[in-house]
Amino acid sequence: MIGHYDELETRSQDAREAALARELSATLARAKTAPALARLLREVDPARVVDRAALARLPVIRKAELSQAQKKNPPFGGYTTRPVAEFDHVFQSPGPIYEPGRREGDWWRLGRFLHASGVGRGDIVQNCFGYHLTPAGMMFESGARAVDAAVLPAGTGQTELQVRAAVDIGSTCYAGTPDFLKVILDRADAMGETLLISRAVVGGGALFPSLRQEYADRGITTRQCYATADLGNIAYESDALEGMIVDEGVIVEIVRPGTGDPLPEGEVGEVVVTTLNPDYPLIRFATGDLSAVLPGISPCGRTNMRIKGWMGRADQTTKIKGMFVRPEQVAALVARHPEISRARVVADRDGEMDVMTVKVEAPAGDGEAYAASVVDTLKMKARIQIVPPGSLPNDGKVIEDLRKYD
Repeated sequence: MIGHYDELETRSQDAREAALARELSATLARAKTAPALARLLREVDPARVVDRAALARLPVIRKAELSQAQKKNPPFGGYTTRPVAEFDHVFQSPGPIYEPGRREGDWWRLGRFLHASGVGRGDIVQNCFGYHLTPAGMMFESGARAVDAAVLPAGTGQTELQVRAAVDIGSTCYAGTPDFLKVILDRADAMGETLLISRAVVGGGALFPSLRQEYADRGITTRQCYATADLGNIAYESDALEGMIVDEGVIVEIVRPGTGDPLPEGEVGEVVVTTLNPDYPLIRFATGDLSAVLPGISPCGRTNMRIKGWMGRADQTTKIKGMFVRPEQVAALVARHPEISRARVVADRDGEMDVMTVKVEAPAGDGEAYAASVVDTLKMKARIQIVPPGSLPNDGKVIEDLRKYD
């Protein structure tokens, strides 16, 4: 087993809850200096919010509310305790949603995950998360710096150059979405090259068991985290491979979808996260993701709460190829073409790769005519299938996920 990152990971539950209570109260006091949070929490006395029961009585913040606030008060909607110029980075994620970032410390807390994955001094991390507009690249680079690893800021795409760099530099660790590593490995095979990558730290999409096994058969140990641009690291795998351990910098609740009511241990519900980040203190932020608390303590010795990992979406928003596809994006596609009566996005797998099919109810025609609109509205390429008007199920779904997660 890999040693622990710090003493926080092995605290008793009583010690952790006492510390979180103190930090939560201080975080709420700080949060009330942010205009939007001051309005939301105007009736809340931070000194009285000292446990999970008190936290559960606070309102839930949803991404749609954050998005609307950002449109009225750009770029951060009044949810940060610093003005925009005091941050080191401003990122734009699909939506668009804007997120702040800082270079100070391990701001997104990914170092704890990389350490648990066995990454550290002497490693060269080939960071294949995007560096353009979105924060994932910087999030993982910050984590790599925290564990003294070197970083190749590779970004996405350009697989032949990725292979060449991995060989020439001697990359030992891959960071990126789960399935892009397979693209790199397959290209290396085609080029007759052997890579030194022995560890993979992944996020941004589901790591399917068959893909993890394929990497293991190649001698690559793969661990995944659950992180978002807004919240940073939420939970991560350890060598125990029993669920995901909640990060020490957040408080996680599992609530009944559409409410803020906590569910009993083991029940599947929506993940709601409170981050103790003093610069961006999101309080009871609803992720839209489903999970459940896993009883007991991890055999690796880390004592924090465990969750079962990502178990789908509480709404129809679906992550495909590491990118969220939202119902409003499908509506925007339909609005572009008067002849389209309805459309449905279908997420599936082709071997070990995500594939997206867009079914369009329209008069018979060439699906390629809609290709540009699909890229513009959904932000990625897809297979396009034209179906007769009235043939899609009348069930309210515009996004359907056919992938299996067990």
